[in-house]
Amino acid sequence: MAILEIKDLHVKREGKEILKGVNLKTGPGEVHAIMGPNGSGKSTLAYTLLAHPKYEVTSGDILLDGTSILDLSADERAKKGLFLAFQYPTEVSGVGYSHFLRTSYNALSKALGSQNREVFLTVREFQNYLKKNLDQVGLKHDFLSRYLNEGFSGGEKKRSEVLQMAVLQPTISILDEPDSGLDIDSVQAVAKAINQVSKKDATVIVITHYARILKFLDKLDYVHVMGQGRIIKDGPKELADELEQKGYVWLGIEDQPNPTQ
Repeated sequence: MAILEIKDLHVKREGKEILKGVNLKTGPGEVHAIMGPNGSGKSTLAYTLLAHPKYEVTSGDILLDGTSILDLSADERAKKGLFLAFQYPTEVSGVGYSHFLRTSYNALSKALGSQNREVFLTVREFQNYLKKNLDQVGLKHDFLSRYLNEGFSGGEKKRSEVLQMAVLQPTISILDEPDSGLDIDSVQAVAKAINQVSKKDATVIVITHYARILKFLDKLDYVHVMGQGRIIKDGPKELADELEQKGYVWLGIEDQPNPTQ
């Protein structure tokens, strides 16, 4: 279990300020949604949390259990229990998917300690564990013999990212638009995996443009709306429904020309 706190965070990319004072705090086992139009800073926030080198923190802080992690690299933050599911996962040829997951699981277990984490003594035991999680997100078992993201369809890449979250059991998961480009069956499968992880006192932050995936979550504690690089409104899960009905213009914000922010 962990507490993540973002305090007055300002971030630049290539000299342009994108985040202009973000404040957010999560508690153990909570599910948060960050919504907002294109260009509002949602992906920038996700990448900054995991120390993407192109994003420069100019002021503010990111605290994990009260301690700043700004000086930690991406792998060091991951070993603290932070996980990011990418909106556009990169293909990595030659890296076996099953081997990648086992190596990552063992590294995280070593960093976090084995308490409340399963210990797998053999490759076969870990394979059986993977297959259970594959079934959970609706992927076939032969998926494990493929290379990481190589040749995956858009839907397979999104399910693959959520599978990693389910397998690795991080304490704080940030999912960057896990529903974009997915059909309704895939959206439901992704939501099901999120539900399983959040039941284990892990914190989940779902970044999304639309409310459709949120309807399939067993719980949703808070909704935060981003606009112009900051969080402009917070509310309960009903806020997502209100946004779906009224749109973002209701809050005085619109899509910006750069959807990568």
